[in-house]
Amino acid sequence: MAQVLQDQVVFITGGASGLGAAAARRLAADGALVVVNDLSLEAAQKVADEVGGLAYAFDVSDSEAFDNAVDDAVSKLGRLDIMVNNAGISPPNASSKTDRTLSNMGKRMTGDISSIEPMDYVIDMSDEDWDRMIRVHLYGTFYGCRAALRHMQPRRSGRIINISSVLGLYPAAGAPHYSVAKAGIITLTKSVAGEVAPLGINVNAICPGWIDTPLLTPFSEQMKAGIVMRIGKGRMGQAEELAEMIRFLAGPESEYCTGDVYPVSGGYVG
Repeated sequence: MAQVLQDQVVFITGGASGLGAAAARRLAADGALVVVNDLSLEAAQKVADEVGGLAYAFDVSDSEAFDNAVDDAVSKLGRLDIMVNNAGISPPNASSKTDRTLSNMGKRMTGDISSIEPMDYVIDMSDEDWDRMIRVHLYGTFYGCRAALRHMQPRRSGRIINISSVLGLYPAAGAPHYSVAKAGIITLTKSVAGEVAPLGINVNAICPGWIDTPLLTPFSEQMKAGIVMRIGKGRMGQAEELAEMIRFLAGPESEYCTGDVYPVSGGYVG
């Protein structure tokens, strides 16, 4: 019996770990041929070998490298059906500000607003920090959309799935660059979807909540506990749970879905 995604070619950025790796396994389980990208060829190859796919190492903020990898994959596999723009980076470790954050939370709860200390997230952010975050998330997603459409438009068929974040919907104090980049992905998704919908190409965005992946490694246990307190489910999500949403948007069940944004947050209160 043929599988739902039998012989469809999927390109996943940031696919060596976390959500990307979970998506690679999930889509391969339904018959897809998976191309895995990551910064490390060894890490990408490990997942690619597991799912019987190809691996490419490049930085998604490098448009030429992105184009070359997609073109090469299509030359080898004959087509591109699904692009998952997943690659991302987390804000730098802010554990040094944890004590101040907790202290300010206590003051806010008691109404002692005048004693709240400046957090200096914006003041301490360098030009390089801002630029890197925007380039990896927003530029990388744009490059992925563009590279995919060059192959999807002639066939008038395809799926593009962009990974945004609930912080793109509910911007977080302390992560302005991340929030801006993820909000930009939502707008980019809607704009591209409107252009290519008549060509049979669906473009959607997923906004994960707090998912237990290596991206959270810099977060202290105190910070994680504070986040969980704001999640209705009382826990962080698992990458495999998000992979199910990716599978839905990759498959025929989502034919009428395009330009849409899907929060998967466990009831996170922004």
